[in-house]
Amino acid sequence: MPHFRTAVSLALPLLAASMLAAPAHADVKDGVDAWQRGDYQGAVAEWRPAALAGDADAQFNLGQAYKLGRGVPTDLAQAEAWYRRAAKQGHLQAEDNLGLVLFTANRRDEAMPFITRSAERGEPRAQYVLGTAHFNGDLAPRDLARAYALTKRASDAGLGIASARLAQLDSLIPLEQRQRGLAMLPEIEKSEARARLAAVTASTPAPAASAAPPSPIKTASLPASVPGASYTPPPVIATPAPPTPAARAATIAAVEATAAADAAKSKPGTTYAPPPTSEKQPPAAAAPKPKPANNAPIAVRETPTPARPTGGNSPWRAQLGAFGVEANARNLWASLGKKHAAVAARQPIYLKTGKVTRLQTGGFANKGEANNFCAALSKSGQACLVVDK
Repeated sequence: MPHFRTAVSLALPLLAASMLAAPAHADVKDGVDAWQRGDYQGAVAEWRPAALAGDADAQFNLGQAYKLGRGVPTDLAQAEAWYRRAAKQGHLQAEDNLGLVLFTANRRDEAMPFITRSAERGEPRAQYVLGTAHFNGDLAPRDLARAYALTKRASDAGLGIASARLAQLDSLIPLEQRQRGLAMLPEIEKSEARARLAAVTASTPAPAASAAPPSPIKTASLPASVPGASYTPPPVIATPAPPTPAARAATIAAVEATAAADAAKSKPGTTYAPPPTSEKQPPAAAAPKPKPANNAPIAVRETPTPARPTGGNSPWRAQLGAFGVEANARNLWASLGKKHAAVAARQPIYLKTGKVTRLQTGGFANKGEANNFCAALSKSGQACLVVDK
């Protein structure tokens, strides 16, 4: 049986490049508004004090900035450090990205526990990596049927590299094993819903969205295996060279030391002075006032909010997924419309943000009505998130 290795792109394409956490904390929300305007340095200036004070959403967002090199120089060690701090507080998206950063840095044994938990919650990139591990049998038990099933789940969620891998697995995995893999899909989908619920329940506080929403199970026509077929990995996006172990350890230690020192400064009667960084940051006081975001971040911590207008001008929407391939969003809506009368009675909204298409629906009288809509879908295992347009 051919053997292949996984190269994972940590440029966070498709499902995670634009994910930012935006809780009610004013500084973090101001930073998200600045980020969406393209003011990345202003966003970092808003997030850094909150991150040092222990806000998990700000820590995750700061990790995203260092990973993507926006507002600060690209620094995977800094990204790892901030993701790790947020993950320790139960921030599930931070845990997802931490596992992928570690895996890309070739620290695979350290990464696999994070990868496995993320895959169990339905995170497509983690499912792609875990599926490859099951195919190879070097980082997980060799299981061709499960390898095929996990790759299929990641492909159905819109992960392009998983779709390319799945087409190659059709000639590498025997037909019987692929059929077994497809038979696993209904139970895998149910397990993902249970794992997400358990993870969010155990997190205090917990992000509202623990992972990219799963797409519905799809049938597949399986071609016969081709004996002796060879495997050529599909191309992936190149990532920055990982830092050396010594540099990484020094960076993480510096982040922890800075946070510890700043915790003492956060006592009443003291003021905060941001630590020096390589980027030129505008002072936090100069940041613009919060404005409603047209494309709200898809990871939102639910917190009490003031009453909002009801009726036709209600800003509340239900988001059912984020896809790199718009056709997958349309297919999901069509599939849900056949299963749920509440979906069939509404109109879909395909919100384009860069390369990502967010599937939403609106027309809710108030947030409570949107919550009831999502609660009904969640009972069937379909992820649904209430967002403010």
